[in-house]
Amino acid sequence: MRPRGDSTRPELSIADRERLARRYPAPRLPRPALIAIVAVVAAASLTWLIWTGLIHARPVVSANVAAYTVVSDRRIDATVTIDRTDPSVPVVCRVSAQAEDFQPVGELNLPVEATTDRVVNVDVSITTLRRATTAVIRECSPA
Repeated sequence: MRPRGDSTRPELSIADRERLARRYPAPRLPRPALIAIVAVVAAASLTWLIWTGLIHARPVVSANVAAYTVVSDRRIDATVTIDRTDPSVPVVCRVSAQAEDFQPVGELNLPVEATTDRVVNVDVSITTLRRATTAVIRECSPA
C-alpha cells in the first residue's frame, strides 16, 4: 500500500510543460462564458418554438372535406367545411381531386365570401381528367 499523497505521475520538466501547453492550449472562451452563450441560445430557441407553436395552433382559417361523391369518370362533388376565427374575412381554398394513385386529376380554387357564421359548408363540383377517388384540401388562406 502506498502512503497517502504519493503520486505515480512522473515530474515534468519545464520543456515538457511548455510543449504540452502548446499542444493543448487553453480554450479561447472561458467555461462560464461558453455556458452563458449556450443558455442564451437555448432560451431563445425555446421561446421561438413556443411562439411558433402557439401561432400555428390557432390558424386564421382551417378547412376539410366533410363528404365527397364520385359522380363519374370526369366529375367529383364535395362538401367543404370551412372554419374561420374571424368570419368577416373572405378566404380562398384550393380543393384537389386525387386519383387512385394519389395523383391530382383536378383542382379548383374555392372563394368563400365573408359571412356572419364562423363555420360554413360549401358544395363544389370538380371536373377531372380521369376518375377521381377522393377530394382533399391543398391549402386555405385569407383572400
